Amino acid sequence: MNGRKLQVLLVDDHAVVRGGLRLLLAQAEDMEVAGEAENAEQAIHIIRDSEFDVALVDIGLPGKGGLELLKQIRTERPRLAVLMLSMYAEEVYAVRALKGGASGYLTKNSPPATLLAAIRKVASGGKHVSPALLEQLAVEVGQGRKAAADALSDREVEVLRRIASGESLNHIAEALHLSPKTVTTYRARIVDKTGLHSNAELARYALDKGMLS
Repeated sequence: MNGRKLQVLLVDDHAVVRGGLRLLLAQAEDMEVAGEAENAEQAIHIIRDSEFDVALVDIGLPGKGGLELLKQIRTERPRLAVLMLSMYAEEVYAVRALKGGASGYLTKNSPPATLLAAIRKVASGGKHVSPALLEQLAVEVGQGRKAAADALSDREVEVLRRIASGESLNHIAEALHLSPKTVTTYRARIVDKTGLHSNAELARYALDKGMLS
């Protein structure tokens, strides 16, 4: 990088998480935290005003989620590398994120050295894919497999995650800036695609798929 440090944007609604990442990146001589945001709206405002090499984005953001933010970043800053960082397992979210234009996906229990290596890799134009995710991608491509979770849209996945977390439909509607009727429609689509009906069944399904922290 010719002495220039990688400029990293942190997007996470938990101040403790951002603080931990800030301390970790401060130990690396070739990168620094150049901006922080606690939601998608703040993140978009920041990237419109400043240049970054890598954005570390949490999928589980309040309001507009990380996957929606990813789409907007791809539109407004197509050259910005986005590394999704989440508490959720790879099975449902990782492939979805990569298809949406992310440069990589990491769970928050990844070793610090793995995170730093991933930042460097995506900043140079590469992709960070774990061996387990690479195997999953190979199976999907080789067998043409499409699980029920893969059939869900990004918005349906977010609604499912919130239902499984115990949020009411009205609360979900408020958080996602939707009408309760629209959220009810999303729930109906989820039921149709998964073959599950009760909220308890949906919660067990989400837990099995690693969609809950």
